[in-house]
Amino acid sequence: MKGLSVSETVLSPVRMGRPSIAALGVLALALGTLQAVVDPALPLLQRELEVSPAEGALVANAFLITGAVVAPVAGKLGDRYGGRRVLSGLMAVVVAGGLLASLAPNLPVLLLGQVLQGVMVGALPLSFILVRTHLPAGRSQAMIGVVLALFTGGGIVGTAVAGPISAALSWHWMFALPTLAVTVTAAVVARLMPDDRPVPSDDAIDWLGAALLSATLLALMLGLVVVTSGDLPPLAAAGVAVVVAALAAAWVRVERRSASPMVDLGMLARPVMRNAYALTFVITAVLGMVAFLIPQLFAAPAGGPGFGITTTDIGLLLLPGVIAGAVSDSVGGFAARRFGSRAVVTAGMLVTAATLIGLAIVHTDAWQLAVARVLVAFAAGAGTTALLASTATTVETADTGIATSLLVVTRVVGIALGAQLGGAMLSAWTDPVTGHPSESAFVAGFAAASLVAALSLLIVRGTKPGVRA
Repeated sequence: MKGLSVSETVLSPVRMGRPSIAALGVLALALGTLQAVVDPALPLLQRELEVSPAEGALVANAFLITGAVVAPVAGKLGDRYGGRRVLSGLMAVVVAGGLLASLAPNLPVLLLGQVLQGVMVGALPLSFILVRTHLPAGRSQAMIGVVLALFTGGGIVGTAVAGPISAALSWHWMFALPTLAVTVTAAVVARLMPDDRPVPSDDAIDWLGAALLSATLLALMLGLVVVTSGDLPPLAAAGVAVVVAALAAAWVRVERRSASPMVDLGMLARPVMRNAYALTFVITAVLGMVAFLIPQLFAAPAGGPGFGITTTDIGLLLLPGVIAGAVSDSVGGFAARRFGSRAVVTAGMLVTAATLIGLAIVHTDAWQLAVARVLVAFAAGAGTTALLASTATTVETADTGIATSLLVVTRVVGIALGAQLGGAMLSAWTDPVTGHPSESAFVAGFAAASLVAALSLLIVRGTKPGVRA
């Protein structure tokens, strides 16, 4: 190359070919499918494994806990050791988790499989590193959008195929078939993707902080299960609370003292950021409760509070909500620029509260639940995306990554805690005669979620109006 030194020529990144781009996109699709098969099949898994709703909620939450921990770390690992190398390592873990889940004879093994699968969350930032390295700026921006769209599309596919696969084969194949697709596409990506050069960095990776956050979240979820089971004496329940509090305090202490923390808690000292995190947590907790309760009510016996719907039909009824959640991501960003994040969140929480009040009063037809799932998914998705977009443009450029990564972690934790609370309420109000949750459990769950959504408006009042474009 004329005008370039030999070293510059050698160090220039190799451009990504179309086969590499296609393989990366198909991998995102396969990962999204594997991630989404649990939601419509959760009532089936509870029946097959003979576990309570609170224990069933752990199946989805085990994945989320790992994702919350891996998300902030994966990008740093990719920058330090190379995105292609780290992506291949993470995919090996995902495949191991998928195989464990597909062969799981009981709940503990399935939970371990879900924990391992959760590292797939780190595949997105690693994919962005590879795209950014091996494509020109214009094409890399477009490809990042394609990867995100295909991962979301995989979620739609997973929701739709979980039921037919479990009916035609067994629930084990819901995990086995997407895992096979991940195995093949990950091998193709590893084969075709050019190497990317590691970026030297003096920043240490906060392994202790990641471990403590994971332990805190896991202890909290398990604590909700054992406390709501009613089998623990009061002193033992208090002991669980002490353990969770001690782990949380240790994590906060480590993060404050770390030179390169996993999560910069100093962001919480800013009122604008504190409100954004609080709102994100509340909104996603409501979404997590609703996302858990509605499939459970679909599957509950028709002679009781539910409709006795099969896993296939549950997937079809949930599909519009999954699509609405995907669409809301783009709408939330646009609406935040046009009207400000405060207006978007206020509208979303009003719609959510009104929808859930109506659902607590009337839930006699399956379509009512499906429509409610669409409204809540769209409102929550638009609200959290508006907060994310507003935060990214409010903080200093150097703080964008830190601020948004903490919002992503908050979002994941909120969904996990909301789902676990929903499972705990159903377990606490289980009919001793039928062994199924009573109608009052679902009514209480929807009413509680509606109340939380309404109370979030108090936080909104303390938030400055978002800046309009």
